[in-house]
Amino acid sequence: MAERERSIHEMLKDTPSMNDSCSSVHTGTEGGSNMVVGIGLCGSISSHSIGVGGGAGGGGGAGAGANMNVGGPFNAPNSLPLRNHSAPTTPMSPTSPTSGNGILTSTDGSGSLIRTSASKIDSIKNWSISTYKCTRQIMLEKLGKSQRTVDSELEAQIEQLRETQRKYLSILRLTRAFSSHFQHVVVTQHALADSFADLAQKNPELQKEFTCNAETQRNLTKNGELLLNALNFFISSVNTLCNKTIDDTLLTIRQYETARIEFDAYRMDLENTKPEVTQSAAALEETQRSYAQHKDQYEKLRADVAIKMQFLDENRIKVMHKQLILLHNAIAAYFSGNAMALESTLKQFNIKQLKSPNAVTGSWLEQ
Repeated sequence: MAERERSIHEMLKDTPSMNDSCSSVHTGTEGGSNMVVGIGLCGSISSHSIGVGGGAGGGGGAGAGANMNVGGPFNAPNSLPLRNHSAPTTPMSPTSPTSGNGILTSTDGSGSLIRTSASKIDSIKNWSISTYKCTRQIMLEKLGKSQRTVDSELEAQIEQLRETQRKYLSILRLTRAFSSHFQHVVVTQHALADSFADLAQKNPELQKEFTCNAETQRNLTKNGELLLNALNFFISSVNTLCNKTIDDTLLTIRQYETARIEFDAYRMDLENTKPEVTQSAAALEETQRSYAQHKDQYEKLRADVAIKMQFLDENRIKVMHKQLILLHNAIAAYFSGNAMALESTLKQFNIKQLKSPNAVTGSWLEQ
C-alpha cells in the first residue's frame, strides 16, 4: 500500500502545474476542445475577467489573473486572438478589384472583347453604307440621273489598252493552234522518214529512192523542230505580256474605277446635304471628311494608272518588236528551206534547241 501511495505521489509530482496548463491555453490554439478545457482549469477567462481570477480554478486562476494584470487593466493578453469559425469570409479574387462605390469590375479581358466586337460592328456598318451608296450610284448612272466624273484622255487610253489585249490574245490563240498543227506535221514527217529508211533496207531495187526521201524527211523534221522552238518562245513571251504584264495594269485600272464610283457617290451625298438647313453640323462635317478622303484616293489611283500605262506601253513595244522579228525570220527561213538562216535566227535570240520527243536517246554510257 505504501509503495502504491508513493507511486501515486511520484506521478503527481511529474504532472505539470495548473499554471503551466493555463499558460498552454494562452498560447492560443484554434481547436474547440482546448478552449473548453481552458475554461474549466482557469476559470472564466474572457474580456470581462481581466483581473484576479477566482472560482473553481483556485490558486491557478489567481496566478493566471495576476499574470494577465501586469501592465494595466486594458493591456492586450499574451495570447493570439482566436478566429471566429462561425462566419467564414470568402477571399476576394486579386483579379477583381473594386471600384470606388464597392462594385467589382472584371479584368479578365471582357472589356477588350467588347471593344473588338464594337469595332467589327462599326466596320460592317461602314462597309454596308459604302456598298449601298456605290450600288445606288451605279444604278443612277445607268438611268442617266447622276453625273459621273470623266477623264476623257485617260479613259480613251484604257479602252485602247483593253482592245490591244483582246487582239494580242487572238494572235496568241492562233499561234498556239498553228504550233499544235505543225507539231503533228513534224511527228508525221519523222514517222515517214523511219518508214522510208526501213523500206530502203528491204527493197534493194529501190534503195536509192527510199534513202533519198528518208533523208529529205529527216531534214524537214530537224528544221521543223527548230521552228517549233521559235514558235514556243514567241507564245511564251506573248502569253506573259497579255496575262501578266497587261493584267497587272488592268487590276490597277479596276481599282481606279471602283474609287471613281465611290468618289462620285460621296460627292453626290455632299451636294444633296448642303441645301438642307436641318442637317446637323457633326453629320455635315463627317460627309465632308468622307468626300475628301475618297477624292484623295481617286486622284492617287488615277496618277498610278497613268504611270503604269506609260511604262506598259514602252515595255509592250520592246517585247513585240523582238518577237515579231523572230517569228518572221524563223518562218521565212523554214519555208524557204534555208536551214542556216533558221539556226542563226535561234542563236540571235538565244533560243536553246529543245530535244524532240521522237529523238532517239543515246546510251547512259555515252551521256
